[in-house]
Amino acid sequence: MTKREQKKILRQEFLSRRKAIPHDERDIISRELVKKFLATEIYRASKIIMAYASTPDELQLDELFTAILNDGKILAIPFIIGRGDMQAVEVPSLDALEIGAFNIKTVKRDCRRFIEPAQIDCVIVPGAAFDVSGGRLGLGGGYYDKFLPRAVNAKKIALAYDFQLVAELPIEAHDIKVDAVITP
Repeated sequence: MTKREQKKILRQEFLSRRKAIPHDERDIISRELVKKFLATEIYRASKIIMAYASTPDELQLDELFTAILNDGKILAIPFIIGRGDMQAVEVPSLDALEIGAFNIKTVKRDCRRFIEPAQIDCVIVPGAAFDVSGGRLGLGGGYYDKFLPRAVNAKKIALAYDFQLVAELPIEAHDIKVDAVITP
């Protein structure tokens, strides 16, 4: 079996496990992980933080968005510009968000200001699973593997359920690693 085939099977397994978590449990763990991240030196030192806009099955980052803005930092979220390609768009306020494609929050058209990836200090990276050496099993679109090499100054952080952190994943040369994984 090729690494690509292994990754597809593992991705389905981890995403299925994630989807099975009751929403109230997901919300409790989300708050716990956001609180842990907010206590890190990486957060304190970062001026521009990019975080994903959560889908219903992902860890919920609304409280992180609020904290970033309340702390006077700059919040950015992904903005899809093409297949496998994204940019960072600033979120000037929570009021600037609306529901976009795939039921994911995006910045309203008249509020969009793009941020150069090299300006970002920290990126909260989504994934299906992570390994202890920073390996990441993404969601299959390749967006972050293409974006993160341009975010040359950013610390790459994952927030994950305990079951999402494993000893080893089948990683390929193009897969970008994270610097740290925060779990409950």
